[in-house]
Amino acid sequence: MTPPSLADLDNEQSQLELPSFDYATAWTLGLRMQLEASARSLPVAIEVSHGNTVVFFALLPGATPDNPDWTRRKRAVALRYHKSSLYMRLLCEQHGWDFHDRFRLPQVDFAASGGGVPIVVRGVGVVGAAAVSGLPDVEDHGLVASAIAGHLLPDPREGQ
Repeated sequence: MTPPSLADLDNEQSQLELPSFDYATAWTLGLRMQLEASARSLPVAIEVSHGNTVVFFALLPGATPDNPDWTRRKRAVALRYHKSSLYMRLLCEQHGWDFHDRFRLPQVDFAASGGGVPIVVRGVGVVGAAAVSGLPDVEDHGLVASAIAGHLLPDPREGQ
């Protein structure tokens, strides 16, 4: 899968701003990703945090014990830079930087690999992050972005 451009990721992030975010929303986003991953038999770890507090976590069949560590490290990148971990990977590749050397960050705590996405509340800023690990990193990112986009759609039951 071809990675998006930095401009595409910036545009996507601006389209994924939520009107509000709390523990219930974090749980809903996590469940949305878990249901999608389960329906497709994806071997992933999923986590959603409110600030640094993990509110939702799931490890699906086929995922490895390493996947939770990857979600934690991807989440750390999204929270620190207010950009997706995929954006940070692509930015570093574009400039020929090694992420950890350039930003003097320990590999044990940060991973610039797609799958960590900041949770942004309109008019507030970054309030948390969601992360997935277990697929190629562009697909990890896509699962998170799709869940946030789906959460923004109107509930068809509300008109009934």
